[in-house]
Amino acid sequence: MITIYTTNWCSSCNYAKKLFDELSLDYQEINIESEDISREQLLKLTGGYSVPQIIINDKAIGGYDNLLFLYQNNKLNQLINNDE
Repeated sequence: MITIYTTNWCSSCNYAKKLFDELSLDYQEINIESEDISREQLLKLTGGYSVPQIIINDKAIGGYDNLLFLYQNNKLNQLINNDE
């Protein structure tokens, strides 16, 4: 399961969602502005203040740069397919 915490104005959020869409991966988007989630609450939920914050199979991987690193190093599928 993939969860991505976003805001309306975040270009990195859009890049992350585009990558998931291109890979035909389902994800749950939680817009912290729409859901009235503070940055402090986001930190408690994900371990990070900035958006996007991406959670894959209950593991916080960080933001778009971390996602891109995992993808480019052929580690994303392994993380997604890891049934914990």
